[in-house]
Amino acid sequence: MRLLLVSGNEGKFREFREALGRRGHRLEWKRFPYPEVQSASLDEVVGEALAWLRARLGESEPFMIDDSGLFVPALNDFPGVFSAYVLRTVGNPGMLRLMEGVGDRRARFEARLGLWSRETGQRIFPGRVDGRIGTEARGAGGFGFDPIFVPEGRDRTFAEISVEEKNSFSHRGRAVAALLDFLEGRAGR
Repeated sequence: MRLLLVSGNEGKFREFREALGRRGHRLEWKRFPYPEVQSASLDEVVGEALAWLRARLGESEPFMIDDSGLFVPALNDFPGVFSAYVLRTVGNPGMLRLMEGVGDRRARFEARLGLWSRETGQRIFPGRVDGRIGTEARGAGGFGFDPIFVPEGRDRTFAEISVEEKNSFSHRGRAVAALLDFLEGRAGR
């Protein structure tokens, strides 16, 4: 299947292209800015964006978007849906400063992958991975908060592992797996 990813984030495109390509799907990238509603719910952010994009892109080809966030319980789940803004303004050094002296370093990444196509309508697929905030940034791969996020049961950050390994268990990888199960299950009907 051919899909269009609407995103300004090249790192997300690379991850999605690798994951979908392994299963024979072709992904193309379209940089097309869209508004993100201010909400504490990733589902609401993605749902509103899908509707807005559908009105502007039309209904001729299936497209997908992604919204994700880093949720830190010790910070009342901050930055959450505001992760992109926090990353732009204070970055990983700022997040590490916020965590100075904090004993509970648990964190989770959550993703919502939104799909729209004429055949399926609007669908949202969730993904989540638990872990912790490291004490320093490590690794040159990945993007965003990857250098400070250590997935549960591992000792390396997302930025220290390959895209293929990350996709096998990350929040985005799990959302893609749910999307693929849905798409391939529909094709078998």
